Amino acid sequence: MSDALAAIDCGTNTIKLLVGDPADEPDGVRRESRMIRLGQGVDATGRLAPEALQRAWAAIDEYAGIIREAGVGVDRIRFCATSATRDASNAADFTAGVRARLGIDPEVLSGEEEARLAFDGAVRGLTAAAVEVHGPALVVDIGGGSTELILGAPTTGPTAAHSMDIGSVRLHERHVRHDPVTDDEVAAVVADIDAALDACPVDPAAARSVIAVAGTNTTIAAGTLGLAAYDRDLIHARVLPVPDVLAQVDRLLVMTVAERRALGWMHPGRADVIDAGALIVARVLMRLSVDTVTVAETDILDGIAWSLVS
Repeated sequence: MSDALAAIDCGTNTIKLLVGDPADEPDGVRRESRMIRLGQGVDATGRLAPEALQRAWAAIDEYAGIIREAGVGVDRIRFCATSATRDASNAADFTAGVRARLGIDPEVLSGEEEARLAFDGAVRGLTAAAVEVHGPALVVDIGGGSTELILGAPTTGPTAAHSMDIGSVRLHERHVRHDPVTDDEVAAVVADIDAALDACPVDPAAARSVIAVAGTNTTIAAGTLGLAAYDRDLIHARVLPVPDVLAQVDRLLVMTVAERRALGWMHPGRADVIDAGALIVARVLMRLSVDTVTVAETDILDGIAWSLVS
């Protein structure tokens, strides 16, 4: 696989790998995902925690082995880091560790570049699944540290994008101290979300179609669909009524972390912070002027991969 490529998306909660050529999806592509919680404590301390870095090194060492086995050259690897490393004062330590393991420097994406790649990955993935995306299309990318709203035309790309410092890990760590979350904690999380959305120059109501991407959205979609277990193929390109998604959010908010972990479609590493993430989903959906949302399993990782072949 000497002509293969490797794309890595390192976010606040998850680090994901795609090896292969996105044009060969699904048979010619290998995907891996590890929950590392790189953004642990960053909102409060401004630094990447030593234990979070150790989790990152373990995952990157594993990915380096997969990349070597696939025969990917250094010039065909792109490692993109997002919210946690943008905010960390010791980001240089992270850069040095990645360079030692992969032979390349990670790119700490700006919010605007992160948005462009997420839009491209989402729209290409739905187009490949024969889904017609009407413009203006809004991609809603909810991560652990930030949330991106990207509005654009399916054929020409984003026309407006904004990255907000609201994410599932960031807001959970900032406000949630009880299990399950209390009404006061919900109100505090919602206040931060609404303040960010009020200040956001991208208006969700302007969208004719809405695409929900990344782990918080796809996990909630799995629950909304009533799946027994998480299944990427059953989630991708599904169109969900907004009221059904909001009802799923309400169900998650009254559960304990243990109850969420017992759900067959819930990744254990997401169960504690899904409360704040679900509230972001809900507050965005409540501002839409459409009554359905399309879920895409392709996202910024796919955008990174396409950038290596475009």
